[in-house]
Amino acid sequence: MSEMFRQKVKIMEQSNDSHSKTIGYILWIFGFTGSHRFYYGKPVSGTIYFCTFGLLGIGWLIDFFLIPAMDREADLRFKQGKIDYSVAWILLTFLGLLGIHRMYMGKWITGLIYLVSGGLLGVGYIYDFWTLNTQVTIINNRHEIPT
Repeated sequence: MSEMFRQKVKIMEQSNDSHSKTIGYILWIFGFTGSHRFYYGKPVSGTIYFCTFGLLGIGWLIDFFLIPAMDREADLRFKQGKIDYSVAWILLTFLGLLGIHRMYMGKWITGLIYLVSGGLLGVGYIYDFWTLNTQVTIINNRHEIPT
């Protein structure tokens, strides 16, 4: 019975790979800022890491071994779809103040507002770090094809 359960979990993990371990480890390099935790949908601990430099580096080192589990959890929690989580996160991380991630998600008006206001002077940029996974999930659910 447990072998059958493991096979189902393995199939489910393969069919919904919403987050990438590679991107997770790249963001982990900057982990003292909490970026990998935000990516995997853990904004509270991401903020704590940001304020404490990865719990003074100790939590950052431990997370090297926790990323595979965080990736599995994110794959179960968030649904793959039209908008790719990894692309949205890369755009937010490097071009977020310009609103490029919002334009990618089809939010053209707010993307243009971010472009001319520096991500609403950085406040919208921080808000998106907290909510990007949810925003992508909502858009992906909206574009889901009914079976």
